[in-house]
Amino acid sequence: MDKAIPEIAQAVWLITPELLLLGVVCLKFFIGPFLVSESGQAKPGLEHRWGSLALAALAGAMWLWWDQQVVTTPTLGPFRLDAITWYTRGLMLSAGFILVLLTWSQSGAGVAAESQACLLAIVAGVNLISAANDLAMLFLALELVSIPTYLYLSLPRRDELSQEATVKYFLLSMFSSAFVLYGFSMLYGATGTTNLTAIQTVLASSQSTMAPPLVLVGVVMVLAGLSFRVTAVPFHFYAPDVFQGAPVSGAALLSFVPKVAGFIALVRLLPVDAHAASAGLDAWTMLKPVLWWLAVLTMFLGNLLALIQTDVRRLLAYSSIAHAGYLLVGLYAGHEQRVAAPDGIGALFFYLPMYGLMTLGVFAVLAAAGSLQKPIATFEDLAGLSRRHPALALALLVLVFSLMGLPLTGGFLGKVHLFWAAWNLPGDGGQSLAIILTINAAIAAAYYLKLIAAAYFEAPAPHWNGGAVESSSSSVPAAIASGLCAALSVAMFFSPSWVWGLINGSF
Repeated sequence: MDKAIPEIAQAVWLITPELLLLGVVCLKFFIGPFLVSESGQAKPGLEHRWGSLALAALAGAMWLWWDQQVVTTPTLGPFRLDAITWYTRGLMLSAGFILVLLTWSQSGAGVAAESQACLLAIVAGVNLISAANDLAMLFLALELVSIPTYLYLSLPRRDELSQEATVKYFLLSMFSSAFVLYGFSMLYGATGTTNLTAIQTVLASSQSTMAPPLVLVGVVMVLAGLSFRVTAVPFHFYAPDVFQGAPVSGAALLSFVPKVAGFIALVRLLPVDAHAASAGLDAWTMLKPVLWWLAVLTMFLGNLLALIQTDVRRLLAYSSIAHAGYLLVGLYAGHEQRVAAPDGIGALFFYLPMYGLMTLGVFAVLAAAGSLQKPIATFEDLAGLSRRHPALALALLVLVFSLMGLPLTGGFLGKVHLFWAAWNLPGDGGQSLAIILTINAAIAAAYYLKLIAAAYFEAPAPHWNGGAVESSSSSVPAAIASGLCAALSVAMFFSPSWVWGLINGSF
């Protein structure tokens, strides 16, 4: 007992930003229902108070995050505060600000408390994934992301499409969790421990030249389960239907947050550095061809199917699938030591915030240009945006250029670093993957330009009141989010060094 209390206190200190967020979540869930009538009606403007509280909670968590010191010493505790944890927290807390602004315009006063509470819980869950040092804690953190997501998708709208999207994501997410849990059980069976540090120690001390079969099965099952979260082929099939049926804020969250959660978990679990070779294990050697094909199939399927879409959110869903393929290029490259080139994991970590700005910004434009009752669904809805909302159209232009990977945007640098990391790998696999990435970036330009053409070169549809749409106060936060994302996408091109400074400190 004398040792247990200090260890518990140490574990609590390591996750103080997440505890603050979860405390506000409990407050919102407890107080929110008392401010809503039995018919679901609430006082107008209540969503502004809940949104402001969510922003305050994120600001407090960010202060705690910035004040914490990175601990580089390996630990056997349930959590760790290394540089990867520190980087992920900064990324997710920053993304949380954008998502709160986006959710602000997508949730009515009656469900604002629950919607913002779910969002804060999801942000805390991703942060805990990066901090987890135990398989049990990692699984609980993954579920802390998944379970609030089900509720977040269903709250703003209760129509048939929204409920269908929620049910599809719920059922398929359960299969994903089952795969991950089964893989974790195999890793536990092979090593006799659930602590990630201890698992690495056990594997490193192995005298065998072959990875134990349980380790191989466990790693494959974990890769399959987490591929669902990052929308990698063949676990991508739910995304277009869910994106189309979910509210814009829900589609925005699904486009980015599960990818961060999935790739952080994969980096933690897979031997992406020289550890496998030094331990005499062949798990990484066997996985690399699998990752190569996952990246290639995910890029091609996402981009080619996006070409034939007429629904904007389905197009963005396939775009999200393609970007999962780009990120898998970085995971494939791994931690290969080379001169004058970023390694794959560093390029992956650099591309994540670039992709977050691009995709969240585009969805913020859709949320600000439409409404919860009349969302932007087709290219006809997007037509004439430059006449109705010139500022939103300009933000869309910048963000789409960044998605295409054009110069003067952060998306350009992100793709260049992924290309360079793959190109400098020894052997032909990396160079062929880099060429395929370039081909897919060119294919993607074709459907991204359709968004620009609709916004700038087509007349507004008649249902937009002859081309003029009245702005509402609820669309202002989403408009701010879109402008902020567009401005940062350009700023990242001119000043990427501070992001690289954080990434280099993570490894």
